[in-house]
Amino acid sequence: MKILSRILARFSVGNLLRQMAIPVLAVFTALVIGAILIWLSTGDPFKIVQAYWGLLVGSLGSTKAISETIVWATPYIFAGLAVALAFKCGLFNIGAEGQLLIGSLTSVWVAYALPHVVGLEIPAIIHIPLCLAAGVLGGLVWGAIPGILKAKTGGHEVINTIMMNYIALYLTNFLLAGPMMDPDPNNAVAQTEMIALTARMPRLIPWDPNLRVHWGSILAIAVAIGVWWFLYKTTWGFEIRTVGTNPDAAKYAGISVTRNIVLAMALSGALAGIAGAVEVIGLNYYHTPGFSAGYGFDSIAIALLGKTHPIGVIPAALLFGALRNGATEMQFLTQIPVDIISVIQSLILLFVAAPEIIRLIYRLRPSKEEEKLVLTRGWGG
Repeated sequence: MKILSRILARFSVGNLLRQMAIPVLAVFTALVIGAILIWLSTGDPFKIVQAYWGLLVGSLGSTKAISETIVWATPYIFAGLAVALAFKCGLFNIGAEGQLLIGSLTSVWVAYALPHVVGLEIPAIIHIPLCLAAGVLGGLVWGAIPGILKAKTGGHEVINTIMMNYIALYLTNFLLAGPMMDPDPNNAVAQTEMIALTARMPRLIPWDPNLRVHWGSILAIAVAIGVWWFLYKTTWGFEIRTVGTNPDAAKYAGISVTRNIVLAMALSGALAGIAGAVEVIGLNYYHTPGFSAGYGFDSIAIALLGKTHPIGVIPAALLFGALRNGATEMQFLTQIPVDIISVIQSLILLFVAAPEIIRLIYRLRPSKEEEKLVLTRGWGG
């Protein structure tokens, strides 16, 4: 009976509300400050209503708007999972942007060049999984490198992943302007060839060409559930969380800290890599510089807003997708620059990363059951 009561207490409405209090109030406070900034910049309080109405209509006001919000949220889910998984091991993966770029590069090569290499058309049932696997492998390798440097030399993952981002960015620019560039002279920008038809991920609603939501969105939810199962139902997941909570205790218990750091960073990179692959084969159908729109950096805020929980990442990603998608309609209605959305996202990150600010504003007491998040254990630790 005691075990049953503990389980019920864990999933009770009151406990759920306590867990959600900081993220919800962080979003609300950011929106309030955003409203104040709109008022100060325009001098018209009615612009606040117009702006937020435009944001709502642009993100959820029609079937097409909902479709585009989900399209935006899909790579956010993968990238948010990447950062959240690394957090569980006490690692701060700033490199999701670079891992996403490398994953998209390896995926797009398999998507457009592999049929030429093998000299025949590859069936879609084989080609699409190959493209996804290539994205996973590219991101995994790119994430494992800073993981190995952290585990073997003590090199801090924040610095290493930032540097890996720059390497990935300039490597991408070089390849897209050189070896991987589409030879068609009609293209004004550097980009790859269009991927093969057999490599294109099907749309969820193929009979309506205006709805771009694709099967990658379903895959993202399935992967989120898979990451939850891995972290909370497997021995490897338990070891990763133990290392993240207390590496000294984990080492004393016979858990390899080195192995789990490398594993966590590699899996984190793999999740970011699949985000890039899905964008290429599910949406863009080619690769061009700057296509990622900062997904890797926004994913840090998404992971924190979701309390670094794989399932919590999904609503956080949908929120950020709605903000990004609705920003255009907001600007059209009010002529307020879409940059205000970046300000709101930054404020959300600030309030979630520093929850004491929210507790001070709303006079909240910290919950005893609240999970403590280890963002980083210090330089060379």
